[in-house]
Amino acid sequence: MAVTAAAIASPRVRSISAILCAGVALGALPGPASTQAQAQQYTVSATASADATAAPEASDGDIIVTARRRSESLTSVPIAISAFSGEELQAKGAGDITSLADEVPNVTLEPSRGTNSTLSAFIRGVGQQDPVSGFEQGVGIYLDDVYLNRPQAAVLDIYDVERVEVLRGPQGTLYGRNTIGGAIKYVTRKIDDAFHVRLRGTYGSYDQADGVATISSPLTSDGVLRASGTVARLTRGGFGRNLTTGLSNYNKNIWAGRGTLEVHGSQFFARLTGDYTHDMSNPRGGHREIPGQLTGAPVLANVFDTQAGLNSPKQDVKAWGWSLFMEAKPTDTLTLRSITAFRKDDSASPIDFDATASQDVDVPAYYRNKQWSQELQLLYNSGRFNALVGYYYLYATALTQFDVRLFTTVPGLTAFTGANIRTDTSAAFANLSYDFTDQLSLEAGGRYTWDKRYAQILRQNYLGGGSPVFGGAGVAAGAPSTNFLGSADYKKFTPRISLNWKPNTDNTVYASFSQGFKGGGFDPRGVGVNAPTGMTQGEYLSFRPEKVNSYELGVKTRLFDRRLSLNLAAFRMDYTDVQIPGSVACTVAGLPSFCGVVSNAGKARMQGVEAEGRLKLGAFTLNGSLGYIDAKYLKYVTLIAGQPTDVAAYRKVQNTPAWTGNASASYSIPVGTGAVDVTGGVSWKSKTYQFEVPNPYLDQGAYALFDASVYYRAPGGRWTFGVYGKNILDKRYKTSGYTYVAGNATTGALTYTPAGNLIPTLGKEGVLTTYWGNPRQVFATATVTF
Repeated sequence: MAVTAAAIASPRVRSISAILCAGVALGALPGPASTQAQAQQYTVSATASADATAAPEASDGDIIVTARRRSESLTSVPIAISAFSGEELQAKGAGDITSLADEVPNVTLEPSRGTNSTLSAFIRGVGQQDPVSGFEQGVGIYLDDVYLNRPQAAVLDIYDVERVEVLRGPQGTLYGRNTIGGAIKYVTRKIDDAFHVRLRGTYGSYDQADGVATISSPLTSDGVLRASGTVARLTRGGFGRNLTTGLSNYNKNIWAGRGTLEVHGSQFFARLTGDYTHDMSNPRGGHREIPGQLTGAPVLANVFDTQAGLNSPKQDVKAWGWSLFMEAKPTDTLTLRSITAFRKDDSASPIDFDATASQDVDVPAYYRNKQWSQELQLLYNSGRFNALVGYYYLYATALTQFDVRLFTTVPGLTAFTGANIRTDTSAAFANLSYDFTDQLSLEAGGRYTWDKRYAQILRQNYLGGGSPVFGGAGVAAGAPSTNFLGSADYKKFTPRISLNWKPNTDNTVYASFSQGFKGGGFDPRGVGVNAPTGMTQGEYLSFRPEKVNSYELGVKTRLFDRRLSLNLAAFRMDYTDVQIPGSVACTVAGLPSFCGVVSNAGKARMQGVEAEGRLKLGAFTLNGSLGYIDAKYLKYVTLIAGQPTDVAAYRKVQNTPAWTGNASASYSIPVGTGAVDVTGGVSWKSKTYQFEVPNPYLDQGAYALFDASVYYRAPGGRWTFGVYGKNILDKRYKTSGYTYVAGNATTGALTYTPAGNLIPTLGKEGVLTTYWGNPRQVFATATVTF
């Protein structure tokens, strides 16, 4: 029996129409207009409407943003937000959204272990790195205001982009889907009222060869109807080699495209967008950190080489979707919006946990995700009062199927899992603000979320080969260890309040409280027959929702005639019922197997500070950010020898280095009628733990990455040329990994045999496999616009 998408299809599909601060000087410091470069860095938008029209500049040159769904200066926005324009990202040579983690404090963005395009995202210690169905993401990823429900295909390449925004902390009163840790918004380029052809080409190390072509044009003489289309071809050879299959490892092979049709009326705007991505990159094989305990497979000298033997199914990721945004302005004070979207992605991924030619812990996997969403917004702006009222609905299915092949343990033994999780969720939200005076305002909002989770989970052992789902010849061995069909409901009201003081046009001080919520669910890897006496399969497989109470103090200021921009924030987050997914070796019906162990750990506390600054001194510019977070578990209860035990003292918050930062310096040199920017910079992270249990083989110590670039822009940006060096000192650093070796149940300390060998807990080779960040890359990019 295999779980299919049809097996859990919704019986109905709804249709819906239409701390910090005291030492900062707060004196009035009027100055000259901001530079164009400053506008590129700070002009942001949190709505699809603003995608269609650039955020304006105020008459005094200050930057206008729309992070709260209305136009206001950056120094007035009481939100911890970082934003980068498409032009700025191009000048930096940014490849995909994971590069933002080098720029934004307290953010980690990485391709998930063993994949090229599945995203693991953490903001301020909140995230989720397990990509299987059943686990909601802690950080919301938005593509043109459409929430991506699953992390597959979410490592978005940066092309045809107007800006990317990163909001830190819970988001719920301004956004369609509630996100407990923060939000990352990828906003595509708008269409103007002139005909354009834009071409971009890149060539560099490891045979990197990228090409992007965009055509946009008005379709009517009055410019009311406009269209654009973009095609991207993104390729790169591997950083290493698979010594078993002969394939290149860590390569890139992507086709992508996007088409947009827009209607620009005096009181009405509409945007219909469709996009498609096909990732045909080779499977990403890991690097063993210990010799094979069964075959003696050596530890390879090149961390980008692998001996992983699994190559079926062939890795293939397809993702596509469409969205329709409509906005009407019946009066000067009232705006109505509708955002309708559909998305689908299908992934085939061969993941070789043990990274040897042995069929030891080989995991072929399919991910098939589908979602439909509808959002309605009503905005009212009049004098001192501003309001946003919205409704959001999401219907999504997520099917995960995978084998765990343990052929070296028992010949032909496979543990198959099929988990189809359906999410049916809706929410009503509102955000209201009132300006008591020109200096003092109060903002308050709330959200009520209804989450319903349906689950169909099958766990079945096979003997004689892989499961039939993956073309294996295995025969079912006994009854399923899990055969569950059920549902659960989660409801929660989450508030937000912010008190904002603006002593003058250059300074804003704010204090805010917000609450985040993430619904519970069912462990797709769980083994129902292991449920204790008196507990049903559903009770044993389920886990509770988690909640965050977030407190923040912030200061945003411009100093020294606005040559210095400085944003500061201090925060504390009280995190309860933290969902900790995991898996361990186990025994089911007398056979070794692979079991899920999901728990609500208890309590965690995250507190820290963040600073982002920019100093402009004539042709010389300094940029930097610094983040510090003290993240720790206060309560972490797990079963040890059958007894609940608090092991918080021995657990770490994963993917959350205590220190993150970057610093760069740029000098602009006039060349003819254009300019050359020469830039050098460094980003750094302190020690990072890959999992809650520390592991010296997987955890990454503190490291720094150095970049440099030379970038020429012609007048009006008609053409540009840049040469970039990334990780120019060729630093090796780990980003993720797998482990299945014995350790102390309380402390996590690894257990060794008298001969000094580690003890495998799953398979015979011993799984200690790592994945690595990109090595040194040098490339050149040219763009031309007609």
